[in-house]
Amino acid sequence: MSAAPFDVRRIGRGLPFAESVPVLQEALRGGAAVVQAPPGTGKTTLVPPMVSNAVRENLVGASGADADPVTGRVVVVQPRRVAARAAARRLAALTVTEPGGVIGWSVRGERRTSKATRVEFVTPGILLRRLLQNPELAGTAAVVLDEVHERGVESDLLVGMLAELRQLREDLVLVAMSATVEAKRFAALLGGDAPAPVVDCPSALHPLTVEWAPGPQRLDERGVTPAFLAHVARTAAAAHARAVATDPTVDALVFLPGAREVSRAAAELRSLTDAEVLELHGQLSPREQDRAVAGRAPGERPRIVVTTSLAESSLTVNGVRLVMDSGLARQPRRDAGRGISGLVTVSASKASAEQRAGRAARQGPGTVVRCYDDAAWGAMPAHSVPEVRTADLTAACLALAVWGSPGGEGMALPDPLPPRARADAEAELTRLGAVAEDGRATGLGRLLVSLPVEPRWGRALLDGADLVGARTAAEVIAAVSDGVRVPAADVPALVRGLRSSRGDESARWRREVQRLERMAAHPALAGGGAAEGAEENTDAPPRGPESDVPDDVREGVVVALARPEWIARRMDAHGDQWLLASGTRAGLETGSPLRHHEWLAVAELTRAAGRVAAGTGAVIRAAAPLDLAHAQLAAGPLARTETRASFSNGRVSTREVRAVGAIELSATPVRADPDTAVPAIRAALAAEGLDLLPWDDAARGLRARLALVRRHLGEPWPAVDDAALVERVTEWLAPELRDVARGGSLRSIRVVDALRRLLPWPEAARLDELVPQRLAVPSGNTARIDYPAVFSEDEPARPPVVAVKLQECFGWAQTPRVVAGRVPVQFHLLSPGRSTLAITDDLASFWSGPYAQVRAEMRGRYPKHPWPEDPWNAVATAKTSRALRRDG
Repeated sequence: MSAAPFDVRRIGRGLPFAESVPVLQEALRGGAAVVQAPPGTGKTTLVPPMVSNAVRENLVGASGADADPVTGRVVVVQPRRVAARAAARRLAALTVTEPGGVIGWSVRGERRTSKATRVEFVTPGILLRRLLQNPELAGTAAVVLDEVHERGVESDLLVGMLAELRQLREDLVLVAMSATVEAKRFAALLGGDAPAPVVDCPSALHPLTVEWAPGPQRLDERGVTPAFLAHVARTAAAAHARAVATDPTVDALVFLPGAREVSRAAAELRSLTDAEVLELHGQLSPREQDRAVAGRAPGERPRIVVTTSLAESSLTVNGVRLVMDSGLARQPRRDAGRGISGLVTVSASKASAEQRAGRAARQGPGTVVRCYDDAAWGAMPAHSVPEVRTADLTAACLALAVWGSPGGEGMALPDPLPPRARADAEAELTRLGAVAEDGRATGLGRLLVSLPVEPRWGRALLDGADLVGARTAAEVIAAVSDGVRVPAADVPALVRGLRSSRGDESARWRREVQRLERMAAHPALAGGGAAEGAEENTDAPPRGPESDVPDDVREGVVVALARPEWIARRMDAHGDQWLLASGTRAGLETGSPLRHHEWLAVAELTRAAGRVAAGTGAVIRAAAPLDLAHAQLAAGPLARTETRASFSNGRVSTREVRAVGAIELSATPVRADPDTAVPAIRAALAAEGLDLLPWDDAARGLRARLALVRRHLGEPWPAVDDAALVERVTEWLAPELRDVARGGSLRSIRVVDALRRLLPWPEAARLDELVPQRLAVPSGNTARIDYPAVFSEDEPARPPVVAVKLQECFGWAQTPRVVAGRVPVQFHLLSPGRSTLAITDDLASFWSGPYAQVRAEMRGRYPKHPWPEDPWNAVATAKTSRALRRDG
């Protein structure tokens, strides 16, 4: 006999979402729905068992037999591990079952499920890997995506993949749950031909009092200031004491951006209050997290839980009626220029601040104290930036390649992948050997995506097992790949501490080490049976016995295999500045024992300013010692000997350089050759501009004439703006560049001759006709035409100019035009003393109007020159009146 359905009525007693259950049941007849309900309404508790019941009824009705509980499993995706465990434990308690039985969970490093499990809570990464290994999700009848508004990268990928899967599996039930107005977007994505129904639920909030308690400066170059953390702690202690004096059941929740700030503020609070101070963040053990989330038992002290955004929306901390909000959040940011990706502290969004405040009013009237002023509130963004726009996308692009949709092309993703971040990620995957040139996943890529670590660390696990042993590789990766803060940036010290400790954190680390060690030794255990791809990338370091690597650099070798571009060499005696193989310079944390080493393998690099970054703009947060030999070994193709050319003072110098990326090991002058010198000259022109070339009047004039023809006639006339000339420099300057490469000087080039190579044939024969260099004027002389130096079509057009004495133009009615009559010439009519009397591109209008005033003003100043009343019939001349009469 099958197990009885869930008693949804009893589970939902007292929960606002219970009123919406019938509406959701009706909506799910189409197979997909979106639930829009504020935090605290009970959607996470009620929707999974309700969906499970609906699925089982459909299975019984379709087959006429009892439903298999595994076939009818509902998978609920929670964005965080602690939220997945907490939700599962709560639902198990409400159904009076043991955790891991009917209700279970699977998170990284921990799985509590059984054959009887009907509702399984998982994190996005777990379901993503499950989908990639089993694209049909056999054994899963429904997926509930909770907190989709948080817009994590993995959650966004799941939306697109599940929407595609539902086109193939019409029996798959999909529910997306959101606490914000983005519900309509997800309804359109999941619904297929028509948007999925949206089920609303009224707010569960009780009255909420908002107080403001601004303090000292929140952020400086090092992050959150100690003064602000102390202010938050003092404010929290005082506010909680006042609340408890009125109602002893009140607990408090304090929001800070990261684990480090949580620990510091919690330590400060313990010296200020008699309340029990608990911490809640992702780096704690499951037992410590569960302790903070659970409500306090009768007789226990009041609590203050200091947390990151982890408690913002995806789980409820029982008993909270007071919230302290720092207004800060930690979000991923990617510095494409330095190749740095990591978490930075920024102002939280208004939506996040409202979510935090709502925590105080879920179980009764509450108070939120905002530790900032209304000006800071006004400057907050309305919503948090979706992670896909700011994060490193290497893992996401690998997942999409394995899915068969490189870059997410054609998928119903909430946001497309940003082109620059996508290109960088795909280039990195190509380096790893995880994707082929066509963007499809290789066998190695399919293996790497099945490992529970980011692709770089997965590759390091497999390669490191051969070089230093599977145990050492697993220990290092388990220690640093999950974002744990590394004291003094010393990875070996962290690993030694975890080995010797017997605490919860060490126990969790050891379990992860065992799991990774098994996968390194037997890659097929990772799933997917793709181990044959491990040999596809020829850039892998050579295999060798473990004993070849000295003990003091074994951790560094593993780190370097993951991030060869972050191999670093000390640049000063004190270890303040380091040069990375990528070309980035970075500082090392003050007091780090790693400062005396010459070489480091960097595992974590973040943006920073001021003294901590030694003026480099980046700081090393985690690293391990390395030596030159193993730096070269782990660097792969970055370790090479090559000829490098540089250009300065008009000449090329060439050296044979032995280097690890941007880190030069030795350099020997060698004779220049065009193959290396020409790119250096081109790079100098691109960086410093075309003014490096010796432009004379003839070259500048030809360029200006070509620009005017290009603007009005287009192809085949060449573009001559800076970017276009640099792009084609090896075409029009080829002979001259070869001469410079052989030792000649750039200053000896005749640019006008080189520029003529761009002229199209046979159109080149018409150049002087279209844009003549001189113009015949009525006096019989010729005047130079000055063409404007406007080389880009984005700049405003300016006319060609002829500066000529006014008297030389008498009788000239028709204004001349160039470029086949398209462009009128502008005249600067000059006095006998060469000062400008008038500017016009309409000579006829000038003679009929303004000339009379010019004549009246100038005839007394220049009496020797003709100023006739009738300029139409006067003789055009450059001579004085006396010379004109004598010649006549």
